[in-house]
Amino acid sequence: MNRLRRAVVLSSILALAAAAPGARAADEVACGAPAELLDPGAPLPATARAVAAGSLRIVVVGSASVLGPGTSGPAAAWPARLEALLSARYPGLKVETVLRGAPGLTAADSIAMVREELRRAPAQLVLWQTGAVEVARNLDLDELASTLDMGLKRINVAGADAVLIDPQFSRFLRANANVEPYREAMRLAAAAHNAPLVRRYDLMHAWADAEKVDLERAPRSAKVAVADRLNDCLAQAIAELLIRGIEEGRAQARP
Repeated sequence: MNRLRRAVVLSSILALAAAAPGARAADEVACGAPAELLDPGAPLPATARAVAAGSLRIVVVGSASVLGPGTSGPAAAWPARLEALLSARYPGLKVETVLRGAPGLTAADSIAMVREELRRAPAQLVLWQTGAVEVARNLDLDELASTLDMGLKRINVAGADAVLIDPQFSRFLRANANVEPYREAMRLAAAAHNAPLVRRYDLMHAWADAEKVDLERAPRSAKVAVADRLNDCLAQAIAELLIRGIEEGRAQARP
């Protein structure tokens, strides 16, 4: 290989090496989730203060999906993955995650668990995953809205940040239930209380459309691996949204 050709090849390799990390990072942020779905829309001041102090207690509450059903084990569920991601992002931060979930929990059931945990010990962040049971059972929409309003108020009075997480995307659910009014109720409640909303439904829909992760259409032999991947992608998306909310909380606190 002559000197000119070697120089051209070396130049190409260096250019690729310089470009690859940025391209890879862009693709890997929350498994390629659309950027607008990672915007918290509100600061997380209590979480930001806890991160600055070096200790963060998170209460995660919801129906069975917070437990990571169908995954390879508890460590693969999105709350466990989220804790690992936050610990990596903030070295030295002590993260305690309290997980409360069970099949069939309504919003009223889950907020009762949140109140119990907040009485037991203070928390700075509550991740409240709800709405799926209400959708599947066609429960009263006004009751859900009232429960969300009451629950978000209680969380704020307790000095914690609240983050709502809406139902997961499912073609079966979409075909057999009226999902949108319940999602709209959650959007309105989050906006009224200046609380971030994790748009899990839209995230999962986007990943399925992009053929990045689609649990419903995964072959039986791949279900566990795809469930692990889905939980990891959700953890990445929630972590990115929280990190942005923490930064907004820090900026808000500056004089």
